[in-house]
Amino acid sequence: MMSMNPGALNRSLLARQMLISREKLTVLEAIEKLIGLQAQAPLAPYFALWTRLEGFRQEQLSNLLLEKQAVRMVLMRATLHLSSGRDALKLRPWLHPVMEKTLKGNHGKRLHGVNYEELSEAGRRLVEHQPLTFEELGRLLSERWTDRPAEALSAAVRNLVPLVQVPPRGIWGLKGQAVHASAEAWLGRPLTPNPDAKEFVLRYLSAYGPATVEDIQVWSGLTRLNEVVSSLRSRLVAFRDTDGRELFDLPEAPRPEADMPVPLRFLGEFDSILLSHANRSRIIDDRYRSRVFTVNGIIRPTILLDGFVAGTWSIHRSRDRSTLCVEPFLKLTGEQSDALLQEGKQLLRFAAEGQTHDIHIQT
Repeated sequence: MMSMNPGALNRSLLARQMLISREKLTVLEAIEKLIGLQAQAPLAPYFALWTRLEGFRQEQLSNLLLEKQAVRMVLMRATLHLSSGRDALKLRPWLHPVMEKTLKGNHGKRLHGVNYEELSEAGRRLVEHQPLTFEELGRLLSERWTDRPAEALSAAVRNLVPLVQVPPRGIWGLKGQAVHASAEAWLGRPLTPNPDAKEFVLRYLSAYGPATVEDIQVWSGLTRLNEVVSSLRSRLVAFRDTDGRELFDLPEAPRPEADMPVPLRFLGEFDSILLSHANRSRIIDDRYRSRVFTVNGIIRPTILLDGFVAGTWSIHRSRDRSTLCVEPFLKLTGEQSDALLQEGKQLLRFAAEGQTHDIHIQT
């Protein structure tokens, strides 16, 4: 069985994540290719698509949300994602055990004795009558469950009922509270009964492989996927990483050479590439994790140098000026500085059109 080192795994991941060259896919095709995008920050999916697609414009994603072809909802790892409407209706029932486990872990004690079926039915009726914030939902539910914390009641509905955040939340250039409706009511279609786990394992490998079973479980939040992967073994190829772990992959998937040249890239907040493996050495060195993953759960925007996380960035705005501030984790070569400036100018043109632009690289 062939071995793959972090460099080879890195190039395979970049190729599948459209980070070696920007691709000419539609926005909906890209979202489905990546099985959704992390969306804890409202604008994070826009930066994820900008860095991966040729000629991406903000209105292309905004229109998908407004037309209900894409939705923002809790999916993998019980975290907020942006996915296509088609995928949302399949992913949400497949991931329901993750939602139940999260609910039990976070609020189980405070809701002990509550009939979850009655609570979810009541919550569904409320959000289907009128989209609500969690604060509004909790307050209305408290009128019936008077002895329970409102935030625990709304959190239970969040986990028990497939809720989507409706626009203007997540629309570029607009602000709005997180207001929720049921996915079925918003999309006008039912959830997919008995979704096929094999489909999502194969799609995960296409977007993130080669990967271990543990990687697939970390990405999804599910457990006990060994049986699913075993049932697919005849359709997969296997490798070993440098620590001897077995990696699975699709035979036809791209696996570039470890020394293949790759461009500098800017990744936005919470980019999925940083969150979808148990062993993240293929994308970030352990030395840098504390500088990217904050103690309060924020995952900072990063830059990739030679394919690996090598710094963070932010945009600071005043009335008529936007400054891109970059904090490299290592000393840049002249060539790397030039690449950063060139790509940084494109980022500012995308994110801060119509303003004066500056770039500051911390030394």
